This record gives sequence, structure tokens and C-alpha cells, in this order.
Amino acid sequence: MQDDISGWNEWNAIFADIEELSSPSELHGILTGMICVTQAPTAQEWAGILQSLHIPLLNDAALQLLTEEAEDIAAAIHDDELDYLPMLPDDQHILVERVSALADWCAGVVLGFGLVSGHIRQDEAEWIEHLQDVAAVEFAESDDDEEGEESFNELYEFVRLIPVSLATGRKKIAVAETALLKQQTAASEQIVEVFNPHRPS
Repeated sequence: MQDDISGWNEWNAIFADIEELSSPSELHGILTGMICVTQAPTAQEWAGILQSLHIPLLNDAALQLLTEEAEDIAAAIHDDELDYLPMLPDDQHILVERVSALADWCAGVVLGFGLVSGHIRQDEAEWIEHLQDVAAVEFAESDDDEEGEESFNELYEFVRLIPVSLATGRKKIAVAETALLKQQTAASEQIVEVFNPHRPS
């Protein structure tokens, strides 16, 4: 299965039980949104980031996986090959699961970007809005047909490179310099309120 190649199986096994997250794809989106703005965090910085997000501290192996994935993301979103891929289950999973994971990933990108940035360049508001729109998308099991697959593939291809656009032209800052790790609580709460997509309950 492609899940073994993409790393989804390992990612899902380690992060699926984190109650504070909708899915492992949301966590991957948070990583991606952060890396659009910051340098890749170290394992020690990840411990602080997770604390700021009220996620229980992970073991060393999980922190190392986050560190390595952040480095891979940093390389991919600046690669001319445009081969960055969201961490999603493969097409062996039913469509509603993949759509939900893509929505979670989009929500994560918006949240991660907002947590470390707090500002949007003039040309970025539209990209953020597109991510928020996809974060609110819902598919029913009845949509699991050829037309639904085509719609999903179009959404996927549309949003997967938005992080590349968000990262382009930015001078990367150290995570330690962001409000996320400076524990500027009030500022962080305000940013989350602005950037958190309104997902249907």
C-alpha cells in the first residue's frame, strides 16, 4: 500500500490517539503551516510547541519523527520539483476518510501558520480563505463514487501547493522567536481566534 511509502502508517500509529487533534493529518498541517514561516524546530523545541498546543508530551521517538518530518517539509516546499505532499491516507481508504483527512490538514495549515506568524501578506488572504473553505468541506459516504473521486482529486491538487505559495519570499525565523514559544499567551489566543477555521461540528 502507498500508506507504507508515504509514511502514513507510521504517522497514524504514533499520533492517531492524541485527543487534542482531529487526526494525524491535522498535526501534519500544523507542521506545514509553521514551516512556511519558521525554520524546522528541534526535538527540544517540539516539546515546547506541544506544550503550547496543550498536547501531552510525546516520547523521544515521536519527537524525532516530528523533527525529521519538519525538515523534509522545509526541503519539499522550497524544491523546484513541487513534490510536497500532505500526509493523508491513500486511495485504499474510503473517500469520506480521505476528504476528512484533507479537511483536517487544511485546518492544521491555517492554524500552524497563524500560530507562528500573526500576519498575512496582501497576496495571502485568498490562499488562507481557500484552505478554510476546504477545511469546512464535508462528504457523505454516498459521495464515494467516480464524481466524488474527481472532486477530491481537484481539491487535493488545488490545496497541496498552497504552502509553497505561503512560504515563497519569506525569510525564515527561528521558532524560539515566535509568540508560540515566547509564551505570549494573550497574543497566541488572539491569533488562534483569527486563524482557526470554522469547522462544522
